[in-house]
Amino acid sequence: MKMVLPGFKRGLFITLGWLGSMVILPLVLLIWSALQLEIGQIWQIITSDRVIASILLSFKMAFVATIINLIFGFLLAWILVRYDFPGKSLVNAFIDLPFALPTAVAGIALASLYAPTGLIGEALARWGLQLAYTPSGIAIALIFVSQPFIVRAIQPVLANLDPSFEEAVHILGANKITTLFRVIIPSLLPAMIGGAGMGFARSLGEYGSVIFISGNVPLVSEIAPLIIMSKLDLYDVQGASVVALLMLAISFLLILLINFAQWKVAKRISPIR
Repeated sequence: MKMVLPGFKRGLFITLGWLGSMVILPLVLLIWSALQLEIGQIWQIITSDRVIASILLSFKMAFVATIINLIFGFLLAWILVRYDFPGKSLVNAFIDLPFALPTAVAGIALASLYAPTGLIGEALARWGLQLAYTPSGIAIALIFVSQPFIVRAIQPVLANLDPSFEEAVHILGANKITTLFRVIIPSLLPAMIGGAGMGFARSLGEYGSVIFISGNVPLVSEIAPLIIMSKLDLYDVQGASVVALLMLAISFLLILLINFAQWKVAKRISPIR
């Protein structure tokens, strides 16, 4: 006998209504606003050098931030799960700080830190390096805001990983490097892909922390969300909707591919578990 939760129809109606008002309706209005322009105007907007450069830069820096966060996020999760040390709870709390900190505050802090006159930026300037007000500054801001997604995705899976697999491989004579790449990482791969997907999506839409450290130079360090805000400042709602819709379509396609890859990996390793 199938069990149905009490109030199923009412709960389903409320859930679909909430989903429609929060997700579907804004998306429909975005498409409607963009389609108020003619095809030629839409094509002119999405093929302009400034829009193409900003979108490519947004995806490039989001990809760089995701790769870096995968490496250091794995290390952070590993240390928090496998080791006990003084201040562990404090470190664990600091990981969630980007969730609570306003992005504009984070951008100001990062710009002050990495600016040529900042604590780190001044030291780098002596070596002829500059991170703030360059595309590298964008990557720094995206690393900051997206890192918790990857750490929190890996941490619980690593904590629940059956240690018997590692012990069996060790008994068979495998060294630590082999154990890491043949047992641990394959078991964590679905969580790593999922966390990377969430972090990548978060990076693509980031605005507040980036504008203070990127420099916002057209064709050099200008991201797609800034293009959208610039068009809105000029009351070009339709043009902003076109750029936003293009970003949304590309992001949605990438997220679908990431979810498919996560499903394929999880399906492949499920018999091992």
